[in-house]
Amino acid sequence: MPNRLSDATSPYLLQHADNPVEWWPWGEEAFAEARRRDVPVLVSVGYAACHWCHVMAHESFEDEATAALMNSLFVNVKVDREERPDVDAVYMEATQAMTGQGGWPMTVFTTPHGAPFYCGTYFPREGFRNLLQGVAAAWRDKRGELLDQGARVVDALGAPRSLPEAPPPTAAQLDLAVRTLAREYDEADGGFGGAPKFPPSMILSFLTAQHERTSSLRSADEPAPAWQMAVGTALAMAGGGIYDQLGGGFARYSVDRHWTVPHFEKMLYDNALLLRAYTRMGRRPVGTGRDEAGTAALLLRVAEETADWMLRDLRTPEGGFASALDADSEGEEGTYYVWTPAQLREVLGEEDAAFAAETFGVTEEGTFEHGTSVLRSASPPADARRLERVREALLAARADRVPPARDDKVVAAWNGLAVAGLAEAGIVLERPDLVVAAKEAADLLLSVHMRDGRLVRTSRDGRPGTSAGVLEDYADVAEGLLALHGATGEARYVHAAGQLLDSVLEHFADGEGGFYDTADDAEKLFNRPQDPTDNAAPSGRSAAAAALLTYAAITGSERHRAAAESALSPVTLLAEKAPRFAGWGLAAAEALLSGPRAVAVVGDPDDPATAVLLRTALVEAPLGTALVRGDGRDDGGVPLLRDRPLLDGRPTAYVCEGFVCKLPTTSPEELARQLH
Repeated sequence: MPNRLSDATSPYLLQHADNPVEWWPWGEEAFAEARRRDVPVLVSVGYAACHWCHVMAHESFEDEATAALMNSLFVNVKVDREERPDVDAVYMEATQAMTGQGGWPMTVFTTPHGAPFYCGTYFPREGFRNLLQGVAAAWRDKRGELLDQGARVVDALGAPRSLPEAPPPTAAQLDLAVRTLAREYDEADGGFGGAPKFPPSMILSFLTAQHERTSSLRSADEPAPAWQMAVGTALAMAGGGIYDQLGGGFARYSVDRHWTVPHFEKMLYDNALLLRAYTRMGRRPVGTGRDEAGTAALLLRVAEETADWMLRDLRTPEGGFASALDADSEGEEGTYYVWTPAQLREVLGEEDAAFAAETFGVTEEGTFEHGTSVLRSASPPADARRLERVREALLAARADRVPPARDDKVVAAWNGLAVAGLAEAGIVLERPDLVVAAKEAADLLLSVHMRDGRLVRTSRDGRPGTSAGVLEDYADVAEGLLALHGATGEARYVHAAGQLLDSVLEHFADGEGGFYDTADDAEKLFNRPQDPTDNAAPSGRSAAAAALLTYAAITGSERHRAAAESALSPVTLLAEKAPRFAGWGLAAAEALLSGPRAVAVVGDPDDPATAVLLRTALVEAPLGTALVRGDGRDDGGVPLLRDRPLLDGRPTAYVCEGFVCKLPTTSPEELARQLH
């Protein structure tokens, strides 16, 4: 019989709807039931694309005997961490505090009031059964100790915390962050640290911005460490197995330091951030010490293929973007993506198969499991046309395989990141269809996720979920809307971003210049999460700082600018000690150092000269530049467009800082000169 998850909107919860475990969704009803039965609560947290979540589900949650133990001894609560990042955050902090590590699936035993007293991650079936019986026995015989343990955890994690106040990072501190990153940089393979190795998308944006700021301060023959780390990492990832050499898009991480074998799940947030990073790097790769034109072409090719993959494989019928593709298909991780020499011969024939094996590093021994290989760009092809023909044939053959499952819920924050990435890429790559896709995703967010300036976190099939938006949702959606205005000229996106950012200031502020990750009227947990570090995606605080800064540059609002500067305080502390966990904040600090600059482009939207000026602005301006667009007649209530007429009736650009603008120009060359 289906359990209580059958009406959930989360695909992850629906994966467990037919388990013999009597799952409850997160909510007060589950804890009230635990109090009624006088038993502990087992909180299991995961997400739909998680490989080890599937393993534990198959081993334990689908097993009748294990489920019977769970049902008799506990009230069992299943949580989608992507739908409830606040629940995940507070229990992950407890798990890391108790065990020294974390991960998913996360397994937490709590009192009937939600206080965690025992935490872990994945447990194999026999070990899990023993654990269930051991915890139940302790609850029966040593309950006082468990209650004390839970109370101590709640007191420790719920205690007020504040970061030392600091001004935003200076140029010297941002330069120091680069030197710190250089000590952790992998000279041989790109990226930072060892295995497992994650795509440092936000660090790439920071390093690109830092390189642009400092390139004019160096002589032509001086090394450019920021750029060398950024381009070295981007090219290594693009040539590795972490990048889908046939279909585009990046996997979650590489299990080895060489980017060869990925953990195969593909996440929207990774690809949206990497789309933006590769677009930004490829738009103007100056001072590279390499073949600049070839480097730019490769970076922009990866950006374009990533965007095309997002539109092909993640786009939902409502115009949004699904959260992820699973790591597994046919019950095995990576089956959809890997190849053997025999499979190449079957599709391509002997000669082209030999060419493909050499080009993509497919060997008889294999680089993955069971003699299979992950495709990577093992050697530069001498024949580009042949490579394209081979890629198309392999991609068509792969389409006949059983594809990975898709988690098709729409997460507001990650769609905001996608909107920003697609809007910028659409202009730089001269792909209007990407801007249209960004617009459709933004309109879904505004029509389904937003009510009276407040956001819900998720939707599915055009139906909003029940979870309140968290700080990253407000900030990332605002960021996407502001970028989309620059691409479309629609003033409504600026106004909607302003609504969201006003909600940030009203409902998320901590009273000390920072922000909580949840709103003041959100569900109260034993700890109100507040994480300033950038990890897999920008922290809510860093994302808020970036969006507030852009909005202030467009509107002239000192209130929003001051909030952005205060929010960057942790970045100053992290710049020297842990810059890998402050990439988005460091990039925002670079934008602050440049003003940030703002460019207003006005002109008939159908005039090709307007498009040329717009693309010039996006290509030549420092990262973090605020871009607005109008027709030169109606400012639409966007302050930076006020009193910005056409010059001699022609499309015109204004380069401004703090609303003080240089002489307007109709020349793309002059616009580029002013921006440099």
